[in-house]
Amino acid sequence: MENTFWTALGASSLAAIVTTIGIYVIRRFERWGSQNTIYFIGFAAGVLISVSFLHLVPKAFSMNVNAPFYLFAGYISLHLFNRFINAFVCDKSSDELYGIGLVPMLGIGFHSFIDGIIYSITFRVSIFTGFLAATGMVLHEFPEGIITYLLLVRAGFSAKTSLLLAFLAAAVTTPLGMLISYPYILPKAETEHKKYSLLALGAGILVALVIVLSKA
Repeated sequence: MENTFWTALGASSLAAIVTTIGIYVIRRFERWGSQNTIYFIGFAAGVLISVSFLHLVPKAFSMNVNAPFYLFAGYISLHLFNRFINAFVCDKSSDELYGIGLVPMLGIGFHSFIDGIIYSITFRVSIFTGFLAATGMVLHEFPEGIITYLLLVRAGFSAKTSLLLAFLAAAVTTPLGMLISYPYILPKAETEHKKYSLLALGAGILVALVIVLSKA
């Protein structure tokens, strides 16, 4: 248990470091970043919208009859939250675009916190599973830091404030999510060591690869 804890903490900390590097790089080249913000935002929006509507939403609908309700509730909640930010934060500010930075920042913060929970789950299943998950997750941390910082700057926050908020929301929340969730995730995972569990995992990966390649 102790080994998996430190491994999960190390992986979540690595994710935070990669995010921080992204924030630092875009802060260092702020003029270039500001001039090309729309490209980063457009790319991220294209990926998120496509994955959501072409894969995540249909998959959720097929797995749970209540999925449409949850999707609707999530949309309405985000809409109301956005209205709240605009009404009680933006109207109190000299810059009406503050909500453009605050809402995505909070969303990314929640997303990064969930990333930390995923590290807890996967590493408690097995070190190998954790590394597989971490490899894919760490790769998206660099642009995540860039997007968070640029959205805040574009919304009118100062460079220093944007740097701090992006660091707290996109970087710190990942190891925080891991530390909070680790004691409560999969308490029996380390007490069950099936002889052929790794073979089953490899077979699953092989099947997935065959399916993906057959559609290419």
